[in-house]
Amino acid sequence: MPTKGVSRVGGLGTAVGACLVLALGVSGCSGSSPDPADGAPASTPSGTPSSAAPSTPAPSHPPRSPSPTATAAAPSGTAAATPSAAARALRLPPRHAGFDYQIGGAYKPPSGVRIVSRDRASKPAPGLYNICYVNAFQTQPEERSSWPSDLLLKDANGEQVVDEDWGEVLLDIRTPAKRQRVAARVNAWIDGCADKGFDAVEPDNYDSYTRSDGLLKASDAVAFIELLSRHAHARGLAIAQKNTVELAGERKKAGLDFAVAEECGAYDECGAYAKAFDDRVVVIEYTGEGLRKAVAGFGKRLSIVRRDVMVTTPGSDTYVRTVR
Repeated sequence: MPTKGVSRVGGLGTAVGACLVLALGVSGCSGSSPDPADGAPASTPSGTPSSAAPSTPAPSHPPRSPSPTATAAAPSGTAAATPSAAARALRLPPRHAGFDYQIGGAYKPPSGVRIVSRDRASKPAPGLYNICYVNAFQTQPEERSSWPSDLLLKDANGEQVVDEDWGEVLLDIRTPAKRQRVAARVNAWIDGCADKGFDAVEPDNYDSYTRSDGLLKASDAVAFIELLSRHAHARGLAIAQKNTVELAGERKKAGLDFAVAEECGAYDECGAYAKAFDDRVVVIEYTGEGLRKAVAGFGKRLSIVRRDVMVTTPGSDTYVRTVR
């Protein structure tokens, strides 16, 4: 979520979305076959894959890193997708629809909401389009010790590379073999999202390479998210690009279907996301001015909401949710 103090995680750090599966031509990506009606099932290409719930406690750290969930044992071998026998047709989120960002704790969606994003530990909201948040490129602080040491990014002195704003160690995705191993664990979380009935997945920290002191490259991030997008699509889930506007042009190669953009109004990036994802963009602003700019420029095209930085639940002293 907001990164660096109050700034967001996307163009800045770890916010959302673009079309992930490299050159797979997923239905719904601009330049590919026509999109299905908003909210309607999209046919999943055969062969190579293309692209009121109980309340949970507020996270102990900022929204971008929601409350920790039990870590599934990482499958051995490659991160090959294991679609269920009754794989669902891939559905893309509707455009310009009421949206709520609930990764800090699930609660009954306000009236008019059609899309909701929740942490993978939560359940989907009945009757809505549900996006499942997973921290894919960095560790949750409480889960750091559960990761194999060699999958934690280290500098030349053997020190772990940490996103200091969130206390999260970056994952080492520099080689194909390591990408496969990290993806095996993240894909197990994606399986959990699919099994719970979510419609899409939001892998956070796509832009972690920008905080790696030059150890990771943008190409590493794209290659890794391609593994996640293939698996998500095989499970019938759409996949979002979280922030990282500089990689929006890689959406088709990466196999991404839509974008989750934090503070694109505040940073004048909404237009780039809208163009890359054909207006299939959900926007979270954290300031009144950011909301004003997002609504003024894209209020009739994108799904926009203002939330508090910690993405708290109603009843919290810091809870904020505004749409205009």
